[in-house]
Amino acid sequence: MTDDLLPPEILTLAAEVVAAAKAAGVKIVTAESCTGGLIMGALTAIAGSSAVAERGYVVYSNHAKQEALGVSGAVLREHGAVSEPAAGAMATGALERSRARIAVSVTGVAGPGASGPKPEGMVCFGLVAGTDPVRTETIQFGALGRGKVREATILHALALLKSACET
Repeated sequence: MTDDLLPPEILTLAAEVVAAAKAAGVKIVTAESCTGGLIMGALTAIAGSSAVAERGYVVYSNHAKQEALGVSGAVLREHGAVSEPAAGAMATGALERSRARIAVSVTGVAGPGASGPKPEGMVCFGLVAGTDPVRTETIQFGALGRGKVREATILHALALLKSACET
């Protein structure tokens, strides 16, 4: 894969995240479901990212979320994998299992189509920095198509990381 396969706006924002993380002296970990590692892929496309990219978890299945990140089966049964409680548990689990200071997580329905009652384009995000409490949010990107939902998710996750690095 070459960097020219990533849209320029993703590469630009990823470079800004890397610069902000370097300036803050922090490392980043990602926990990704619907993006399949593309957030960490965007970060590591930037020269010098080894100073800030600690590791990335791709946890597509519920089993992987439980085994790799410690997301409880109760959370997954009660709220589903695409939920703020799951996103929060993913971010917390990733941070606890790494040497990073900032974790971002994403879990959503990229499409095509809905997943049960959860519509295409629904993505839940988790963000935790240091000892701060985990923050979660849900964004409805809409039925943009799989690629565009994933692209919008990556951009939003990078924006969350940049903001966390700058505070």
